[in-house]
Amino acid sequence: MAENFKKYFVELIGTFFLVLTVACTGLLGSEGVIAPLAIASVLMVMVYAGGHISGGHYNPAVSLAAVIRGALSPCQFLPYAAAQIIGAVLAVVIFNFMAADSIMLIEPALFDLKGLLIAEFLFTFALCYVVLQTATTKNNANNSYYGLAIGFTVLTGAFAVGGSLCAGAFNPAVAVGVSMLGIITVKFALLTILSNLIGGVCAALVFKATYTE
Repeated sequence: MAENFKKYFVELIGTFFLVLTVACTGLLGSEGVIAPLAIASVLMVMVYAGGHISGGHYNPAVSLAAVIRGALSPCQFLPYAAAQIIGAVLAVVIFNFMAADSIMLIEPALFDLKGLLIAEFLFTFALCYVVLQTATTKNNANNSYYGLAIGFTVLTGAFAVGGSLCAGAFNPAVAVGVSMLGIITVKFALLTILSNLIGGVCAALVFKATYTE
């Protein structure tokens, strides 16, 4: 039980800093490439920091993919997802408390539904596929590049489709956070979460069909 709690706590911490970075860069006036670079960087360092303890998922879609792949026990999925969502909610609460007077007022972003669904699906698929290939295989065990690969996958997605076709969440916990922040509507958040989870499932199925231990 104590070992499991450590894993959940690490997942909460990593997701907290990921969503806090999204909030700070999205609502405090960061311009240009700063937001995608900061978000991808904090994910990368948190993956390196917690990967050896919990797997460094910080993303319910990644945890779901890990369950299907066999890298995470099915009974661990809900606690992992709960820890990740709690981390996201705490990040929003702390951000609102410390930056209430500095937050830029914005209107929720509007996206074409078809573009949102496909973009979130594709780059969540890519993210989960990269995680499974670089961080869960015997051939790539104990490598030093998995965090960089994961971070750069998110960076690529953020540059390619984030803000134009979708919110660039690629993560249900992030979708919850940006919805609470008013960056996207609840409707878009739910569609994002759906696309993310389907992307994670498909990535795991493709991994199982193509990888040989």
